[in-house]
Amino acid sequence: MAGETIITLVGNLTDDPELKFTPSGAPVANFTVASTARTFDKQTNEWKDGDAMFIRCAAWRQLAENVAESLTKGQRVVVTGALKVRNFERQDGSKGTSVEMNVDEIGPSLRYATAKVTRASRGDGGGGGSYGGGGGGGAAASGDAWSTPAAQPRAGGADPWGGGAAADEPPF
Repeated sequence: MAGETIITLVGNLTDDPELKFTPSGAPVANFTVASTARTFDKQTNEWKDGDAMFIRCAAWRQLAENVAESLTKGQRVVVTGALKVRNFERQDGSKGTSVEMNVDEIGPSLRYATAKVTRASRGDGGGGGSYGGGGGGGAAASGDAWSTPAAQPRAGGADPWGGGAAADEPPF
């Protein structure tokens, strides 16, 4: 969508992601990322923590399932997505504002940790990022960009990039 504010957020998960399903069966993982700004105080020659910012996040479809299976409370993550501001009314009648993120990409921060990545199957076709419909959008009808005619193997079993690799492998 035009006009969305896309940001990258680095912080820690405040709890395990919670996997739920919409009435139509689409998985969604909800979680909160706490991020604390740090500034350097030249007078004391020390780093100082600022106020913590808590951003509520939602990941959809296959990304939601991968998040729920892979990430746990306390892990440092790098999250990219679209911010959305939601206005609401509290029970006492006062107005409130919530800033939330529709997640496009998420992964563990490797600054102070290591991770072993396992490639997930593309069975449900609802992937995110540049190949599919993360955050509620969609790609092709099948939801899998690799199923487009340009990505299908050519006659004789050659892959569409001419490198001889399997057709379901990306060109990199």
